[in-house]
Amino acid sequence: MMKFSARFEGRFPHVIVVGGGFAGLELVRQFKNQPFEVTLIDKQNFHTFQPLLYQLASGGIGPDGIAYPLRKIVGVIPNIRFRMAEVQSVDLVQKCVKTNVGTFPYDYLILATGAATHFFGNKAIEAQAFGLKSIQDALALRSSILLRFEKAINASSKDERLSHLHFVVVGGGPTGVETAGALIEMKQHVLPVDYRELDASEMKVTLIEASPRILAAMSPTSSERARLDLEQMGVEVKLGVAVQSYQSGVIRLSDGENLKAETLIWSAGVKGAFPEGLDASLVGKSNRLMVNRYLQLQSHHDVWVVGDVALVVGDEQYPNGHPMVAPVAVQQAKIAAFNIKSQANGKPLRAFKYRDNGSMATIGRHKAVMEAMGFKLSGILAWLGWMFLHLMLLVGFRNRLIVFINWMWNYFSYQRAIRLITRQDVFTGQNQKSAYQNENQ
Repeated sequence: MMKFSARFEGRFPHVIVVGGGFAGLELVRQFKNQPFEVTLIDKQNFHTFQPLLYQLASGGIGPDGIAYPLRKIVGVIPNIRFRMAEVQSVDLVQKCVKTNVGTFPYDYLILATGAATHFFGNKAIEAQAFGLKSIQDALALRSSILLRFEKAINASSKDERLSHLHFVVVGGGPTGVETAGALIEMKQHVLPVDYRELDASEMKVTLIEASPRILAAMSPTSSERARLDLEQMGVEVKLGVAVQSYQSGVIRLSDGENLKAETLIWSAGVKGAFPEGLDASLVGKSNRLMVNRYLQLQSHHDVWVVGDVALVVGDEQYPNGHPMVAPVAVQQAKIAAFNIKSQANGKPLRAFKYRDNGSMATIGRHKAVMEAMGFKLSGILAWLGWMFLHLMLLVGFRNRLIVFINWMWNYFSYQRAIRLITRQDVFTGQNQKSAYQNENQ
């Protein structure tokens, strides 16, 4: 095993990893006790298990179940250090990363900065809708949902009450489907108990998807099964229509229909998120950075890009980019680490080839769809498989135990365990963003 001092001495190449998501954690594992000095930079001091953010938003679990301190991961690894900092820009010429706590020079740079919610240039919707990409987003949405119930109780008219109780989810991918299912379960099991003054039947959940079917990345069979399950639970699914505008609680659809709803949850798309200082010629579709098949940034072979922010040019199987999911990020992180080690030692690089192990989505209790290794599952078997896989992917035994206990409580009590209103100033996405910015100044 290589010996390292507590402070870096510059005896080994310096690798900077920007981003502590799935790719960032895998890179830490790959460089552990290797002859490299590694600095992991993230604006948060914790890793977030994003696939379960919708459960945090619906009160099923708490933030301590899906967040894990980054220092607890890197603290025991002598050649890796962590800096909590916000990256302001990257200088590819001077080979340094500029942050709010200082400038860090690098020999090799890996951008694993992930993705942000994509509102497709609609500033009005961005200002009012809720995204679901961070713990702050999820906690803000949870408070807003519960506050809407409180507002509905005190509404002065039926129209006002129904508008408070109408929740519209835009985007029929896994996040949208799972969020809609969780909201319906709140209608079935939380509203009748906690809010007896309300008629639970008045709560409405609408899922809007612009394409002809939900879960488009899965087979038509799984997609149709998920739609039927959602509708059986009580979700109104609208396909082939898009949201054109959202103003004063009115959602205007592309088919001319207007929906009155005080809560709009946006999961219709994501785009790459990366620091300033990178030329526009390096940016491709969905605001992702273009890389070669070795995951090196175009014309900058000391910079690697992995995960949601990477767009591999020339991959005929994925001409529009690989899916923006955790398995892609983890597999790319492994290849990037391998290639940096190889380049440092003058050895050949390895091209990235994505191995698709399948996909899944949960809809509700005993309802899920799963596709893996040529098999298509639905119902309780897919639901159990979804739960097991997500438990195993959580970082840390404590997190797995906390989430498991919460799931068991929810299952046997038919209740959402954590129904706390932690903020009373959050009713729109803009308020949510402003409050988050104030907290981090």
